[in-house]
Amino acid sequence: QVQLVESGGGLVQAGGSLRLSCAASGRTFSLYAMGWFRQAPGKEHEFVAGISRSGGNTAYPDSVKGRFTMSRDNAKNTVYLQMNSLKPEDTAVYYCAADLRSSTATVVVVPYGYDYWGQGTQVTVSS
Repeated sequence: QVQLVESGGGLVQAGGSLRLSCAASGRTFSLYAMGWFRQAPGKEHEFVAGISRSGGNTAYPDSVKGRFTMSRDNAKNTVYLQMNSLKPEDTAVYYCAADLRSSTATVVVVPYGYDYWGQGTQVTVSS
């Protein structure tokens, strides 16, 4: 079992920044790739960022590329999502997820590629 706990969400004005954290426990953290997804009301889960086991590879969709940065600290069993230049359309519940199956350099961009999920943290960007 893997437990994931997100934190750092909140209310911010457009153009502002937030940093989300996701703390993992339960198994060897360096063995899983990690991802961030978000879900706005009435919409499906959207891939936001992913990082490989070692942190050497990352992936972002065009909607956040250049504004969001994902990183990991394997010593602290934590991944981060630095979000800059936030827009109202970034408003959603943000979830972190753990992928225990992929190879060392792989970053998975689809929800069904992940095995464990956190409970989510709300991010609201006002205009």
